[in-house]
Amino acid sequence: MDKVRLGAIALFSVVFAAPAMAQDITVAAAGPMTGGQATFGRQMRNGAEQAVADFNAAGGVLGRKLNLEIGDDACDPKQARSVAEKLAGMGVAVVVGHYCSSSSIPASDAYLDGGILQITPASTNPLFTDRGLWSTFRTCGRDDQQGSFAANYLAQHFKDKNIAIINDKTTYGKGLADEMKKALNAAGIKEKLNEAYNQGDKDFTALVSKLKLNGIDIVYDGGYHQEAGLIVRQMRDQGLKTILMAGDALADREFASITGPAAEGVLFTFGPDPRKRSTAAAIVKEFKDKGVDPEGYTLYTYAAFQVWAQAAAKAGTVDPQKVAGAIHTGSWDTVLGPLSFDKKGDITAIGWAVYRWDKDGNYDEITDLSKS
Repeated sequence: MDKVRLGAIALFSVVFAAPAMAQDITVAAAGPMTGGQATFGRQMRNGAEQAVADFNAAGGVLGRKLNLEIGDDACDPKQARSVAEKLAGMGVAVVVGHYCSSSSIPASDAYLDGGILQITPASTNPLFTDRGLWSTFRTCGRDDQQGSFAANYLAQHFKDKNIAIINDKTTYGKGLADEMKKALNAAGIKEKLNEAYNQGDKDFTALVSKLKLNGIDIVYDGGYHQEAGLIVRQMRDQGLKTILMAGDALADREFASITGPAAEGVLFTFGPDPRKRSTAAAIVKEFKDKGVDPEGYTLYTYAAFQVWAQAAAKAGTVDPQKVAGAIHTGSWDTVLGPLSFDKKGDITAIGWAVYRWDKDGNYDEITDLSKS
């Protein structure tokens, strides 16, 4: 391993001397490895595997190697609870997961019962941390922040246009749409249409007809990438030029594989691209050398393991409650930049950005929001 790589890893963990026969530490990542959101599960798995490989190459954590367990919840609440009970029963040191808020929240109850630390890199529903559990943290932002940011963008750019709000009735989708609506209404703007659909729907003919009938200029979708992609396609098939805007669940190129060129002009909100941070440069190169684009929540997952490892080093133990206590007291160097946490387990500073898809299936930040 070259000196640059070693230097980067040294920023992320502190390795203590330990007996040669010290037992390995088992850690876990959990998310939708199968099912409709599996593309985000792959992001999380990529981030987890790279983090564990990098820590082990640098000597481990507290002088001990890490073993990684992967849990598949398929974004199903019952399956998430089952996965959480299994991992808790194994006594893993930390679980980085889950992806869907509707999985993270019920899983957190099982982790709490089992005394397991949970850090989600992706679940944005406020309820996850608002319950004040000692065991829950996240390296991403919250939907009350994301919804407010999206509302401000709409108020700036679509104040005199017809706005619709739709959601898929999930914990994430409805929660995000509700937060956006609250902030938009507080800004003095009332949406013209507010509708819901079911996650898993394929035919959006009736919804698109309502958008057309009401002359909707932009529709804000609280939902996941699969349904959003189908809505965009079906709008274009009906000759509707309405812009679709959504949240962070569109941060994967699989969205464009659903829409094709119709993705052009679709907007979504996400944190400022972590791949562009200087703090992530060495790790991004590692991924790209393997032919992996660390988009979406890949680096958020990597950062969660960095936080845990540094806090464990500070605490001198992998005992979950002691590590949780340490997390609250420090600022941690990660690929996302320095992270610190409030008493709820939320990061104390988070930025948001608006992204736009192009016809070639790529997305990038809109750097000047006033001219977009």
